[in-house]
Amino acid sequence: MSDTGPTQTSTPTGNGYRVLARKYRPKDFSDLMVGQEPMVRTLTNAFETGRIAQAYMLTGVRGVGKTTTARILARALNYKTAEIDKPTIDLRIPGEHCQAIMEGRHVDVIEMDAASHTGIDDIREIIEQVRYRPVSARYKVYIIDEVHMLSTQAFNGLLKTLEEPPEHVKFIFATTEIRKVPITVLSRCQRFDLRRISAADLVGLFSTILEKEGIPAEPEALAMVARAAEGSARDGLSLLDQAIAHGGGSVQAETVRGMLGLADRARIVDLFEHIVRGDVTAALSEFGAQYEAGANPVVVLTDLADFTHLVTRFKYIPDAANDPSLSEIERVRGREFADSIAVSTLSRIWQMLLKGIPEAENSSRPAGAAEMVLIRLTHAAHLPSPEEAARRLGDFSGSGEGQRPAPSPNGNGANGGGSRPVSPQHASVNARGTEMSAPRVPAEVSGRGPTAMLQSVPTPERQEMPVGRIEEQPAEKPQPKVPVNSLQDIVELCTQNRDPKLKALVRNFVRLVKLEPGRLDMRLADGGPNTLPGELGVKLKEWTGIHWVVSISKEEGAPTLVEADNNAREARLTDARADPDVAAILAQFPGAKITDVRIRAAEEENETEEAPAPATAESEEGDILPGDDIEL
Repeated sequence: MSDTGPTQTSTPTGNGYRVLARKYRPKDFSDLMVGQEPMVRTLTNAFETGRIAQAYMLTGVRGVGKTTTARILARALNYKTAEIDKPTIDLRIPGEHCQAIMEGRHVDVIEMDAASHTGIDDIREIIEQVRYRPVSARYKVYIIDEVHMLSTQAFNGLLKTLEEPPEHVKFIFATTEIRKVPITVLSRCQRFDLRRISAADLVGLFSTILEKEGIPAEPEALAMVARAAEGSARDGLSLLDQAIAHGGGSVQAETVRGMLGLADRARIVDLFEHIVRGDVTAALSEFGAQYEAGANPVVVLTDLADFTHLVTRFKYIPDAANDPSLSEIERVRGREFADSIAVSTLSRIWQMLLKGIPEAENSSRPAGAAEMVLIRLTHAAHLPSPEEAARRLGDFSGSGEGQRPAPSPNGNGANGGGSRPVSPQHASVNARGTEMSAPRVPAEVSGRGPTAMLQSVPTPERQEMPVGRIEEQPAEKPQPKVPVNSLQDIVELCTQNRDPKLKALVRNFVRLVKLEPGRLDMRLADGGPNTLPGELGVKLKEWTGIHWVVSISKEEGAPTLVEADNNAREARLTDARADPDVAAILAQFPGAKITDVRIRAAEEENETEEAPAPATAESEEGDILPGDDIEL
């Protein structure tokens, strides 16, 4: 890394102390080679061929060097020495404008923070100034940091100038939220995605800086800082500054572990081993020791998740063990676990940790929440995977599970005094009464402690019967307190219990397939709510006093009550139109039409039914006029 002065130990002086993140900020493209090789290669080729864009968009997470890259790019655009007077990426010799640009005080390189200048007025000021040529440099460069914070009006105001800027103007944008930048702006820029810096590169960077500073450091401590930086050089250097101060002029693993609230990586590996072995006592004891030593419970779970991910990677990428940020114990024991633990087990641990970490973070008692997560993890170590559970179930079914032993020749059981059911854990009996061996438990399962065995549990409909004569009595169907034999009965129940909403749903959307006490098979009409069967089952149980099973059938079913009423009404209207008397009335009064047909029942059972006289609609004067509706 470049430095502005001699490589001396950073101690307070009359000029003030400069933190490492500022003191060792990259000064040229050779420093940017740490983790950003693709971008440097693209810019190198562009400058050599003269294909310099009018606008650049730099994006990436915090601390990867977006603003620093923008300044180096501005320096390259305005590079000038006694021998070189053109844009170049070879900046080893400082030029006339280099120092001022890197310090952010050059008059022709304008830096603006969009977080505090978000409005159209700020952009309008830029638009008005771009027509003026630079004072001393080759290009007037506008660096806008956090450009995604600009308002919509500000972006729109910038579009035309951004697409066709004057020859002497260049724009460089930086943002951490590239998705918030309008596509119309992105399409006018040459985009560079600054990558996260790998832990290995960060360790190398820290080692180089500490060597220049003359500060001793342990490799394990630098690896901890690199992992905590999460790909950000600035965050890593800030943590390194803190570690130097915390360690009194040296960087040691123990002090860094205490500073970050981390657990010893070796102890994390031990905790992982207790979990996969299912030893809950040892796991809780190890966690308690780490907690007493100052480890954060959430960090312990996070480290467990990281190690689980590492072991899973080792199964598919053996070369991942060459990462210099890993400790020797992580490499060796991680490979051992990768060879002995199934992917399904690792995946289950990973999923449970992903769920458990937020629980510990949001809990008022993080240590207790973390212990409960560890208990779940160790308990799950003895559970079979879904594939293994299905295989065991198949083994039980294939070996006669669920069959009853036949009676002995003398009619008695094996003990000569009656019979008792045989547990499927010990033996099963085939249809001929021959005893078969119990399913064999795989060796890899039996060696891991208690094993969850799949057993059939007798239900009230299927009780264990003594060996001998098995009598089956038909179960009596429960009878409801209120008879329910049709959909109309259900509608009447809705009316009696004052539930008009359910009544309307039943009438409009239920197509009856089958109905018997305690069971209703139906098909939902188009537009029917999916929650209707559940609601109907609950209400029927409440109203009739028996349990109801309401299921959706694939059969078409009968028409809904509303459809049936409409069909009956159409049939009555058709019959009425065919009646000679009605036809004569309609012919006598042009424009008249039939609106409804009502059948009037006889008041007495033996009374002779007579055709109802047609009802007429009268005008205010009492005369029937053409165009009036006649209700029959």
